[in-house]
Amino acid sequence: MTHATREMFDQYMAPNYAPAKIIPVRGEGSRVWDQDGRCYIDFAGGIAVTALGHAHPQVVDALKRQADSLWHLSNVFTNEPALELAKMMCEATFAERAYFANSGGEVNEAAFKLARRYAYDHHGPEKNEIISFDGSFHGRTLFTVSVGGQPKYTEGFGPLPGGITHLPLNDIDALRAAVSSRTCAVIVEPIQGEGGIRSCTREFLEAARAVCDEKNALLVFDEVQCGMGRTGSLFAYQHYGVTPDILTSAKALGCGFPVGAMLTRADIAASLAVGTHGSTYGGNPLACAVAGTVFSIINTPQVLDGVASRRRLIEDGLQAINARYPMFSEVRGEGLLIGWVLSDAYKGRAREVLNAALAEGLFVLVAGADVVRIAPSLIVPESDIAEGLESLERAVASVYAAA
Repeated sequence: MTHATREMFDQYMAPNYAPAKIIPVRGEGSRVWDQDGRCYIDFAGGIAVTALGHAHPQVVDALKRQADSLWHLSNVFTNEPALELAKMMCEATFAERAYFANSGGEVNEAAFKLARRYAYDHHGPEKNEIISFDGSFHGRTLFTVSVGGQPKYTEGFGPLPGGITHLPLNDIDALRAAVSSRTCAVIVEPIQGEGGIRSCTREFLEAARAVCDEKNALLVFDEVQCGMGRTGSLFAYQHYGVTPDILTSAKALGCGFPVGAMLTRADIAASLAVGTHGSTYGGNPLACAVAGTVFSIINTPQVLDGVASRRRLIEDGLQAINARYPMFSEVRGEGLLIGWVLSDAYKGRAREVLNAALAEGLFVLVAGADVVRIAPSLIVPESDIAEGLESLERAVASVYAAA
């Protein structure tokens, strides 16, 4: 077998990514090893995906068991793992129906289509406007990237789908003024991930719920990144105490295996009648067996209650680092979705911190040019947190010294 090198990426793969020079080959818990055997602490979690770390033994066992029995059928049939996962997710949430696909983008696409179809069925074709928010991110399909509030992701891909309005996040007056009889849905991330780890206020989400009820619009929560235990509640809507009509989940749901879920009430789901939407691989036995195991582990007091204590350890460590190397203005986010915001003097240098951390043996992320993002496993050991913070301090010190 050919020895894989970083140069092969440039030779054979589309250039839409710019991966690091190292190539990871093995992971266990919150540690990853590269081709040369060097070990790294993982504070990135595959962008909030590996919520139980790498190669969690129960998840691996679930995949192996299912791989020995049944991989794929088609939507002509249902399967036991899909039914079991749907039951678990509905019984643990406000939802009564589940739809499965392969990714966050796909379940958001399904949510937007459902919102428009529900409005069409109940109010007519003129009720089709979707309201979203500046800085939001909902996927990479043409529809979801158009609903997302970041123009850099739509440039050059026009003409874009219409009927979409973007508003400032947390601006209650703007929201109340914008939602009308034409609005079929308001879509919001309770905590924006790609938009810089910006949290919605409880008052804003409560206002969104109220205005949607008033105007007969659906409230959709994109919890692809902030759900599945990330805030310390199973889903962020439970953390805020505001219930949506539709919720989307992916990323951590499969802990690295591609799977996504759209959850909703039965009366809304009825608009996805036979033939209106589908997915070849969505709800396949392999994905659902993995996701069912992940869900059952995360949805326990042991895991969810541990998020807050790990948050405190990391935030205290970040504050201590910043006291010695003052480069950051605030720590944002909830639970283990953390944004460390660069101060004005260091704006635009988040990727420098990421690269310096990698050189020190630590994986972190960015959320835009000004925010270092941390999204580790929900069960990251305290010893790995301590070691990771030591590596991060060395990285920050090197960037600080180069200023």
